[in-house]
Amino acid sequence: MTKKVKKKIRRRRSGKRNMYFTMDTQAAIVEYQNSECQKEREELYNKQIKYAFEKLVENLIFVYGFHNPYENTKHMQSDCVSFLFETIHKWKKEKGTKAFSYFNVVAKNWLIMNSKKRQKRITRHVSFENRDLLSARDKKAITYHQVIPSADKALDKVESRQQIIDAMKAIKDQTSVENELSCINAIITMFENVETLDFLNKRAVFVYVREISGLDRKQLSKALGAIRIKYGAIRDSQEFDMF
Repeated sequence: MTKKVKKKIRRRRSGKRNMYFTMDTQAAIVEYQNSECQKEREELYNKQIKYAFEKLVENLIFVYGFHNPYENTKHMQSDCVSFLFETIHKWKKEKGTKAFSYFNVVAKNWLIMNSKKRQKRITRHVSFENRDLLSARDKKAITYHQVIPSADKALDKVESRQQIIDAMKAIKDQTSVENELSCINAIITMFENVETLDFLNKRAVFVYVREISGLDRKQLSKALGAIRIKYGAIRDSQEFDMF
């Protein structure tokens, strides 16, 4: 009796990624920003932008595990998309950051903030009367806390936000290296929108800048190293903690 040999089927990975948020979407956002006609803007948003925002948020929710049994996922998605709509004028094409990279970071940060707010609401409803009935997780939530400094305090530790932005612009005028320019544009974008960031520390900054710039870890580290040298010359004596 001969054994049947099973053929291994190799599935090709689709090379098409992010087909919902294309350069056409970016062009529609630019057109939306430049239009002064309310009807035209509504048509642009509903027909060419809204779906891209919805898919972007939907992917973030499920890829990063923001869905949970305590909150309606569709409502969460809708609220996040509304936030993206409210910030649609903050993205600037001339700064060199792609629209997808910018709104991806903004949406992810909103979802992180929303998740933390939800967790705080859940923690507030933990009963302290009978600790024997509490789960290990609840006991840990009661006994353990972590304080994350506000973005304003983090910025006060170095310099004012505008001074940092001005310094980055000055460095931008001194370099022609593409990766360094992408990194500088990302830093400027981040500090111009710092009020939308959940927290500001070295690790968070690195992640934000990497996602906005589109550089990989090695490219970003090299670009940051070059920028740090130029920044040191501008700052003279003080060191910029972010790098």
